[in-house]
Amino acid sequence: MQGVIKSYDPASGVGVVTDDVTRLEHELALDALEGSIFRMVRQGQRVIFDLDERGLATRLRLGSEVDLGTPDWITTGGKTA
Repeated sequence: MQGVIKSYDPASGVGVVTDDVTRLEHELALDALEGSIFRMVRQGQRVIFDLDERGLATRLRLGSEVDLGTPDWITTGGKTA
């Protein structure tokens, strides 16, 4: 999945990412940055992530518009096709 960091507290590791396609918010797993190139993330940063069995965002990686393309809800002005 690809999304945008909505919030992140580097002291506690608590954060939220918003999925580009569904616009659902997912809390970051406490180990979401382990093994990644990130030491921390910032609000508005694009990332690719997986969801674990608890629905938490994990395995954060670099994201960009090229990876997923523009979500349909942007190109249709919020209307479903």
